[in-house]
Amino acid sequence: MLLKDIAQRQQISTMYLEHLITPLITMGLVRSVRGPRGGVWLTKPPEEIRLSDVIAILEGSLAPVECINDTKFCPRADSCVTRELWGKLKRAMDQVLESTTLQDLVNQHREKESPYQAMYQI
Repeated sequence: MLLKDIAQRQQISTMYLEHLITPLITMGLVRSVRGPRGGVWLTKPPEEIRLSDVIAILEGSLAPVECINDTKFCPRADSCVTRELWGKLKRAMDQVLESTTLQDLVNQHREKESPYQAMYQI
């Protein structure tokens, strides 16, 4: 697909999309070809791409506080009660992202596009 088409469909600027796509290309999740027949596409089927992979490339860790990734960041990390809470939240987010694929998002999008059709498929 052409980036300009994706940007238009997602209602974001092409420049912002290019910013997002670049690390995905660098890490091999997306392939890009320039020219009149060019565009971008996934290097694997969407059911094989987990959101955890995408987020790791684009955002890094989702730890809400630094001491989750590095206990040396805070001298009280070993005795901090709230650090345990932040750790549980991070593990929960990681589990959701690890168990969700791009295909899952495609399927959810299709269901939201035609809620009345889904009702008749019961």
